[in-house]
Amino acid sequence: MIFGRKKAAWDREVDVIIAGSGGAGLTAALTAAGAGLSVDLVEKSSQVGGTTAVSGGVIWIPNNHQMASLGIEDSREDALAYMTRIADGRSSESLLSTYVDAAPRMAKAVEALSAIKFSALAKYPDYHPEFEGGRPGGRSMETGLFDTNSLGEWAPHLRRSAIFGATPMSVAEALEWGVFANPLNLPYRDLAKRFSEGLVCYGASLVGGLLKACLQKGVTPRVSTAVSELITENGGVKGAIIDGERVRARRGVVLACGGFEWNTDLCQQYLGGILTHPNSPPINHGDGLRMAMSAGADLANMNEAWWCPSVVVPGEEYDGIQLNRGEFAIRSLPHSIIVNQAGRRFVNEAHNYNDMMKPFFNFDPVGYTRPNLPAYLVMDQQYADKYLLVTSVPGMPIPTFMQTAKSLGELAEKIGVDPQGLQATVSRFNQFADQGVDEDFQRGWSFYDHCYGDPQNKPNPNLGRLEKGPFHAIEVHPGALGTKGGARVDGHARVLNTQGQAIEGLYAAGNAAAAVTGAGYPGAGATIGAAMTWGWLAGCHAARREK
Repeated sequence: MIFGRKKAAWDREVDVIIAGSGGAGLTAALTAAGAGLSVDLVEKSSQVGGTTAVSGGVIWIPNNHQMASLGIEDSREDALAYMTRIADGRSSESLLSTYVDAAPRMAKAVEALSAIKFSALAKYPDYHPEFEGGRPGGRSMETGLFDTNSLGEWAPHLRRSAIFGATPMSVAEALEWGVFANPLNLPYRDLAKRFSEGLVCYGASLVGGLLKACLQKGVTPRVSTAVSELITENGGVKGAIIDGERVRARRGVVLACGGFEWNTDLCQQYLGGILTHPNSPPINHGDGLRMAMSAGADLANMNEAWWCPSVVVPGEEYDGIQLNRGEFAIRSLPHSIIVNQAGRRFVNEAHNYNDMMKPFFNFDPVGYTRPNLPAYLVMDQQYADKYLLVTSVPGMPIPTFMQTAKSLGELAEKIGVDPQGLQATVSRFNQFADQGVDEDFQRGWSFYDHCYGDPQNKPNPNLGRLEKGPFHAIEVHPGALGTKGGARVDGHARVLNTQGQAIEGLYAAGNAAAAVTGAGYPGAGATIGAAMTWGWLAGCHAARREK
């Protein structure tokens, strides 16, 4: 931070500086440029898109403009009641109301400023559709496929997923085809053709559409460039140091540069070191958090993350770092369970990835241990004969990174799990599979659970006996799509200081800001939905500020 220069000499001047090129940053840039402002969009990576680009690319927009056409009713009251329950007291009524009111307006505004057309997903339920105000579908929206050829020379700079980047299918297609439960019936030839033609899906599609719109509005991202420091004066932010230059921001600086999940020290400090296998690109080290703190920002939600179980395929890398695969579906399918070292189940394996991770962190005060870590996903050969097994489809050899054994007892010995405990657990689970009711953890009770189950499996799409050898296992690690803690913001995306006052000229959005959803995760795309909404709010407010 630089103090005491009321009339600093500037190397350059722009209206808005934006740090980060994910959904939050691109939406802020598009909004500001659409209002006629000059924008310096800065991305420290060589690729545009951040965490958004490797995500599912869905945005959660309650009461959106397409739900009625799908025959799905929604209301402000229902959405707010649902979000209030999900936030679990970790957000404010004001912020939740802002999300419900502003998110639909943001989606329409983005469509008006770009060629993007969002499509509501009728079959993608909220993560707790049975809660008051929840919905069985319609609130999550996607962008379909995007043609990277339209980006011209910028196409190579579009970040892509290492996992599904080579299989361009829309979210609607993935749900309809049953990607995980029915992997042999995918149109692989068509998918290969799409890939060869330069089509991308999910997060890369959303980012591609936003990037194209920004370029058309005259915003050219500065890649491989970092915002390293804020320049403050009289308690407000006047600009930033970018690649050694002192750049004045006449209307403000937007911090949209991700969370701190790849910063081991910060994870140890705020998350207790529990987050060991983050799922985002390895570029998120808390730069926005550090800069916000330097300007006197208040913080919130620092002990929370967008939790997601992770599995590791040894040797798989992304940006030169071991890739951690977020595990969204295979744990939901029949003939599988997750157990701890005692061989016991401790969670509904088919539950949404954010909430199902929380029992992993249970603490035993007597033994001073976390008894549910390490944890293992265990399945039998019936599973391998029918479903996608991390990297292999039925008929392929079991991946060598899986632990395999002829019996449950032998498998337990291999993975360090109590054999008697595992056998007893499987026996009990098999009874649940026969009756179609999980009496311990209600797996398969929620409509959401069915989303990644096998609809052909009866009587419960998520329950199936483990009885046919050989048996297989893989460790499930504590992962996260990103952290949830950061600068506390208001309904205009302005960063607040410890007295609750807005810091003049400083905005935050995405995972650089404290998550407005609190401890919870309302539905698919709530991460990006909130990020883009607060990016839009930042751009709108900056456009109204006097220079």
